[in-house]
Amino acid sequence: MTLLWLIGLVLWIAALAYMRSGLLNGCIATAAYLLIMTVFGPVHWLLDLLLWAAFLGIAIPLNMTDWRRTSISTPLFNWFRKVLPPLSDTEREALDAGTVWWDGELFSGKPDWNKLHNFPKPTLSDEEKAFLDGPVEELCRMTDEWDITTHRQDLPPTIWDFIKSNGFFGLIIPKQYGGKGFSAYAHSQIAMKLASRSGDLGSTVMVPNSLGPAELLMHYGTDAQKDHYLPRLASGEDIPCFALTSPEAGSDAGSMPDKGIVCKGQWQGQEVLGLRLTWEKRYITLGPVATLLGLAFKVYDPDQLLGEQHELGITLALIPTDTPGVEIGRRHFPLNAAFMNGPNSGKDVFIPMDYLIGGQGMIGQGWKMLMNCLSVGRSISLPAGSTGATKMASMTTGAYARIRRQFNLPIGEFEGIQEALARIGGNTYVMDAARTMTVGAVDLGEKPSVLSAVVKYHLTERMRQCLNDAMDVHGGKGICMGPKNYLGRGYQSVPISITVEGANILTRNMMIFGQGAIRCHPFVLKEMAATQESDQHKAIERFDSLLFEHIGFALGNAAGSLLLGLSGGRIGKAPGNTETRPYYRQLNRLAAAFATLTDISMLMLGGELKRRERLSARLGDVLSNLYLASATLKHYQDQGSPEEDLPFVQWGVEDLLAKTEQAMHEILLNFPDRRLGIALRAIIFPLGRRLKPPADKTGAEVARRLMTPGAARDRLLAGCYRSNDPEDVTGLLNYTLEKVIAADPLETKLARAVANGDIPAGDAEAQLDAAVTSGLFSAEEADLMRIARDARRAVIEVDDFTKEEMSPVKPKPRKSKTQATTE
Repeated sequence: MTLLWLIGLVLWIAALAYMRSGLLNGCIATAAYLLIMTVFGPVHWLLDLLLWAAFLGIAIPLNMTDWRRTSISTPLFNWFRKVLPPLSDTEREALDAGTVWWDGELFSGKPDWNKLHNFPKPTLSDEEKAFLDGPVEELCRMTDEWDITTHRQDLPPTIWDFIKSNGFFGLIIPKQYGGKGFSAYAHSQIAMKLASRSGDLGSTVMVPNSLGPAELLMHYGTDAQKDHYLPRLASGEDIPCFALTSPEAGSDAGSMPDKGIVCKGQWQGQEVLGLRLTWEKRYITLGPVATLLGLAFKVYDPDQLLGEQHELGITLALIPTDTPGVEIGRRHFPLNAAFMNGPNSGKDVFIPMDYLIGGQGMIGQGWKMLMNCLSVGRSISLPAGSTGATKMASMTTGAYARIRRQFNLPIGEFEGIQEALARIGGNTYVMDAARTMTVGAVDLGEKPSVLSAVVKYHLTERMRQCLNDAMDVHGGKGICMGPKNYLGRGYQSVPISITVEGANILTRNMMIFGQGAIRCHPFVLKEMAATQESDQHKAIERFDSLLFEHIGFALGNAAGSLLLGLSGGRIGKAPGNTETRPYYRQLNRLAAAFATLTDISMLMLGGELKRRERLSARLGDVLSNLYLASATLKHYQDQGSPEEDLPFVQWGVEDLLAKTEQAMHEILLNFPDRRLGIALRAIIFPLGRRLKPPADKTGAEVARRLMTPGAARDRLLAGCYRSNDPEDVTGLLNYTLEKVIAADPLETKLARAVANGDIPAGDAEAQLDAAVTSGLFSAEEADLMRIARDARRAVIEVDDFTKEEMSPVKPKPRKSKTQATTE
């Protein structure tokens, strides 16, 4: 009995911590339990005495505010100042940029699911729907990927004209400047649909509507700059690009060598104050055709024309590309992709101060401007493009697996193919959910800097997995390039999305958790701010309050992880229906465990954490998986919780939960203090690791939905370009799928008749004639089978070329930059 009372004491304290009762209330409640145990329990008086002594020795000093501040908080305050990670100016500005949204709830350890479900479901206005159903649909129909990538290495003039004349470059520009003024959700839907047709088409439209001149002007431009440039950008009269990356400064923008020297110079016949710029940039999308160059560089004022400072910081300018000295127009060739991308440079190019975005007063504010705008663009463009590609892969691979037959069965009936189809369908559902929820946050006014990194990394990586699986299912159909290949170019260009806007290795290892741990944690950023206060007394007072709230928070999450682990999450509040409620329970448990791991990791490593990249990456994986699972469950609810979509939800969430446990397991295995890692395992996994990846049965259901036209498949593919025109490369698949499914009962009937000897084996056409003659089929039924068979044959055909067609065009001698310039 004594042991039960002691276990009860531990669980009572854990429950108080989990409920976050507060220091004083917790002490009173613990004293009440000890009193009851002392009076009524069978505990020996000596043990009672020891427990009371330990309790009072802790409770009384902690509740003596002055003593606590002097003896505990002040030493910790001084220690905290010393171990704070050193922050560069660019890191500090990145931390200050953007807003905290659902990521903050996940860091809290107790996510409020009602808050999640109350976020409105993103919707389209009538005008946005009309644009998607009209110009976007027409633009997709006009696009021939083979012609663009092989014959032209460019969009044809008709498509460039269509894009400009229909306002595709002005999706985000307000109507008062001639733009569309569309929502972030509409922007995402448009980009996704275009990307589902052609990656090059999607990239061409995405970039002007993402991080670039238009968005920067809208947020920071002067009225004169907005009035001049935004109408020209909206109409396509100006084509923009934005140049940030330098050969010596990719991810490390702080080491950017590009510079502008404050000086006086001649401009339009007058001497004016300006800057003399020297720069070299690369990987700039739309650069080769741009008429307006956005440029990031560092400003220096050696003659102190603006003040006493010599180094003024990163600054942004808009420069017409016909400005004397601007070298632009050459192209890169990224993995045979046809979208315009190239380098630019300039040496001693003089510009007036009017060319600075926001004017002279915004000198040195460039990195902050970029960070505030980058989170919005990264939340939309790459997630939309990645989801468009995977929706295309789901549509085509599901249809192909149903159409293509081997051993008298559709190949999608084989378990190995179903495994790949399950990953494609499950990942597509998760990606669409995360994309939708994130752009919904942007439309709510959020600038989700951490979550934008999450969706950029994970959606591009899941796209890579989906297209790899799609290529495996298609086999020879996928690897033979030609007009009939709808998969090869997308597969080939996957690394481009992986690389741009922060390479994925960097994003995973340094950005997601490295930035999120400080930015989204309820206390760390506030504690850091408290150490910077000039008034020492007020600083310690504020730090003391935050410190003990933080300790209560950490103990509450540790207790929550233990209690939720022991109960299978049943003691926490969990919404949802019978099928989804267990997932919410597990997310409650894992969120508490994540918050515990975060606090312990930051306490143990301090500033060293950002250099422990693999540990940081795994913590980032946990955060990301919790976010993607939250988005998946919300997406399911927002769509009305249709029962036929459950396999997608089950596969997606179970995959995420299992990967979350695996990441936590690897964190504990590699924890800096192995003994602490072993102790933490008892809190994180009190009953061991219990979550399993999706079952084969679930995967088979996902695969069947991809292969079968119906409401579930339609919802999964919503927003993807879909054609039923047999003359179209993907339209042929959809057309054939319908014909094959309609003819399947007849094929089964014929096979049975041949097996029974009623119809002779042999030539397929002769069998059909015999079936009609015998009365087994009507003439119409036989024609349906012929149409289905011909269509199936057309689908599995691949391209071949004559020797002359395969002969490469003799390349022209490559010109040096100097030769190209002089000509």
